[in-house]
Amino acid sequence: MTDNADFFVGIAQQALWVTALAAAPFLIPALMVGLLLGMVQAATSINEQTLTFVPKLVIVAVVAALFGGSIIVLIVDFTREIFARIPDLLL
Repeated sequence: MTDNADFFVGIAQQALWVTALAAAPFLIPALMVGLLLGMVQAATSINEQTLTFVPKLVIVAVVAALFGGSIIVLIVDFTREIFARIPDLLL
């Protein structure tokens, strides 16, 4: 019973790590652009919502174009590893 619990805890930890690695390339640039544009808006007193939304959307699209393939490979490798571990769990 303890082996199964350790198995699932290990999978949960690995799933959280893969999720963080997959989300970080999108979140970090979007947060940096949002912070930069927020400072510009505060300095100029321009409170237009599209001023922050459109650049974030563009940055996320660029990041998806640049890193999308490697993120998909990361997720597919994790999924294959999970499926490969299923027989070990059943025995």
